[in-house]
Amino acid sequence: MTTDTNLQPDAEQQASSSIAVPDGFRHWHGDRAEDSCGPFFFRLDGDDIVTTFRVRPENCNAHNTLHGGILMMFADYTLCLAAIGGTHEGVVTVTCNNEFVGPAYQGDWVTGRGEVTRKGGSLIFARAVIEANGKTILTSSGVLKRVPHPSAG
Repeated sequence: MTTDTNLQPDAEQQASSSIAVPDGFRHWHGDRAEDSCGPFFFRLDGDDIVTTFRVRPENCNAHNTLHGGILMMFADYTLCLAAIGGTHEGVVTVTCNNEFVGPAYQGDWVTGRGEVTRKGGSLIFARAVIEANGKTILTSSGVLKRVPHPSAG
């Protein structure tokens, strides 16, 4: 798997936002929980989604590694964005299965790559691989259900 190595925010992005958005990535607006734990960022790569965030001290557990709950939240974010292709379509997670493979540490850029494996009428099946320092740290798969977006009602 190839991932971006240039994840430093550019001056224009920093000036236009209080969140330092890495080059080529966008910030997903509208999820306060993800902003509090991340913030998380994404970009489209063909039909796939690439996500990233930087591990902060408050994301770490007693072992000084990225807390598994934060990692699962990021995997869920990656699966959901893969399911909707970066649009504002509404989805909720039905299932999310995760396998922890390795650690990430404070200061690391964690990167995910998500893809849809099947889209039905109301359910979307997706999978993701999450990496840090070029090594897989989590694999994830999930089922997402299409729902009306809150702003559409």
